[in-house]
Amino acid sequence: MSSLNSQAVFDYLQGLQARIIESVELVDGKTFLHDGWQRPEGGGGNSCMLEGGNVFERAGIGFSHVLGNKLPPTATIAHPEAASRNWEAMGVSLVLHPHNPYIPTVHMNVRFFIAKAKKADEKDIWWFGGGMDLTPYYGFEEDCIHFHRTNRDALLPFGENLYPAFKQQCDEYFHLKHRNEPRGIGGIFFDDFNHLGFEQSFALQRAVGDAFTQAYLPIVQRRKDTAYGERERDFQAYRRGRYVEFNLVFDRGTLFGLQSNGRTESILLSMPPIVKWRYDWKPEIGSPEAKLHTDFLIDKDWI
Repeated sequence: MSSLNSQAVFDYLQGLQARIIESVELVDGKTFLHDGWQRPEGGGGNSCMLEGGNVFERAGIGFSHVLGNKLPPTATIAHPEAASRNWEAMGVSLVLHPHNPYIPTVHMNVRFFIAKAKKADEKDIWWFGGGMDLTPYYGFEEDCIHFHRTNRDALLPFGENLYPAFKQQCDEYFHLKHRNEPRGIGGIFFDDFNHLGFEQSFALQRAVGDAFTQAYLPIVQRRKDTAYGERERDFQAYRRGRYVEFNLVFDRGTLFGLQSNGRTESILLSMPPIVKWRYDWKPEIGSPEAKLHTDFLIDKDWI
């Protein structure tokens, strides 16, 4: 696979979505709704949603493959020379919101983008992006360590420097600037990645996508039967507000989807179903809720 092979990426991403859905259904016991859609400007996708499950209050796992001839502003910042080219973008994106506040919310995304050359002396502009991050409500060190170690091990065959670099990028990206607060305990994040050539860059993307179920589902199994009450659910809803703030203000995928006239229902399937905001609320010092801020929402080497 020495040259660009977007069909191979397309096939992998569709298969990845199906495999993750199957794994989540085995854990939850309920099945996903499959909602196929077409985009008038070109392309389409399959938005799969599980709501009111036994474990997950909402689980959205979407595949999209969209095409166009004018790039949205979010995609031309790094590559202004691609603004007038025909483009193709595809990816799998998921967010899982559990019922139990002791299970963290998780996000994962893997994607491929290509801006097609128009002239004989031009080359296609392409890159991979993605990653995953964990957002606990009540933190457990062993869960954070497991999540980060699984990500590190997935990247290790491609270079020892990648996990530290991608972890730093994740910490910097998933940060609510207006609150000076991290969204969660991070993970890995990469964008505009083509440094290893197509074949190895694609292999890296596959390694990340394939690592997701091992990174997250053991945590779900460990915490899903933990007893909780209204206090924990209330704090979960409050912290979910931070998730909404990030997705609507900073998330590049959300902005790209909205700016490219994407399907709104699919773009916003990552939103939690129940959310709360409070004015200038702070947890009681020494409480389990305060521990999230003091012990987990910090710059830390979890490995």
